[in-house]
Amino acid sequence: MKARLDGAFVRLGSEGRSLYDQSGYGRPEEGGLRLAPEEACYLLYRKRIEIPGYDFDQLSAHFAKTPEFLRTFLVYRDLRERGYAVQTGPHDFRVFRRGQKPGSGQSQYMVRVLSERDVVDFPKMIRETTSSSHMRKQHVLAIVDDESELTYYEIKVQGLASASQKMTLPPLIGVLVGNSAIIHPSLEERESLVSFGMTLDDERLILSSLEIIYLARAGALSLRNEEGEVSSDRFYAMVADQDKELAQKAPVYANLRQQGYIPRTGYKFGHHFRVYSGLKPHSEMLVHAIAAEGKTPMSSISRSVRLAHSVKKKMLFAAQGTTGIQYVEFARIKL
Repeated sequence: MKARLDGAFVRLGSEGRSLYDQSGYGRPEEGGLRLAPEEACYLLYRKRIEIPGYDFDQLSAHFAKTPEFLRTFLVYRDLRERGYAVQTGPHDFRVFRRGQKPGSGQSQYMVRVLSERDVVDFPKMIRETTSSSHMRKQHVLAIVDDESELTYYEIKVQGLASASQKMTLPPLIGVLVGNSAIIHPSLEERESLVSFGMTLDDERLILSSLEIIYLARAGALSLRNEEGEVSSDRFYAMVADQDKELAQKAPVYANLRQQGYIPRTGYKFGHHFRVYSGLKPHSEMLVHAIAAEGKTPMSSISRSVRLAHSVKKKMLFAAQGTTGIQYVEFARIKL
C-alpha cells in the first residue's frame, strides 16, 4: 500500500481507510488516512505500507528530529505487538481494550512515555492521572531504559481511607533533650500512647521530633527545657534548622495520624515513613513526602517501587497540593 511523507505525518489515499476500519490505525480524513510518525514507522516496519524514497531506518531518522521519537516508537511497537489498538493522545497514547479499536470500542489506558533518566514532575503527573481517572481510564507510565527495554507502572492518585479509630490523647509534659523529648506517662496514659515514642524504661518514653510537633500542635503536649516553656512554633523552627526535609514530612505525618494511621520512621527502607493501619502486625505502606513543586528522578522511583514490592508493601509518594496531601501510588504492571 503506497503512502507519502507529508511533513510531520504520513498520508494514505482512500485505500488506506481499511487500516483504520480493521485495526484502528491512523485518523480518517477527507480522501484518505493520516498516520502519526509512530504508526507510519510501525506499518513500514511490518511491511504493510511503502513510502517511496524511505525504508524503516530512513523514516525513523527523519522523525527522530523530535528527541523523544525513538522511545515513543518502541512503546507503540510493544503495545501493538501485545495485541492492543493504539492512538496518539491525549497524553502520549490512548490504548484500547484487547479486541477493540477506535470508532467502535473503549480505551483502557492513558500512557505517558518517559526515559529512565527523566525527572518526574509530580504536579504535572497528578494532573494527568486525575484527568485519566475522570475519563475512567488507568494512567500508565511507560519507562524506556538506556538499553531500550520497557517497564510499565500504573499510577493512582488517592486520598487514604480512614484506618483505625482515632485515639483520645492525654495531656502530657515533655522535657526537651535536643530534638527529642522525654515524657512520663502513667500506665493508663501509655495505653493511649501505644503507637508513639520509644520505651526507655517503665517510666519514660522518648518522643521523636515529628511526634513532638504533632502532639504539641494537637494541644496534647507541653514542652519544657531548662529555661522554661517552649512553644510548638519555636521547637519547629529549632528542628527545621537541622532537618531540611521537615517542611515536607511534618504535614504528611500529621495527615497520616489524622486518618488513623501509624507512621513510624522508614529510614531502614530509605524512605520517610513506614505506615501501619493498626489492622496488621507489620507495616503495609512506605510513604515518601514530596515538596509542593516536587520533582524526583525516575531512577529513584524505580528503586523505591522495587524495594517496596520486595518487602510486600505499597509505595506511595505524598505530594502537597492546593487541595491538601495527595498520595501517588506507583505499581509495576504487565500489560
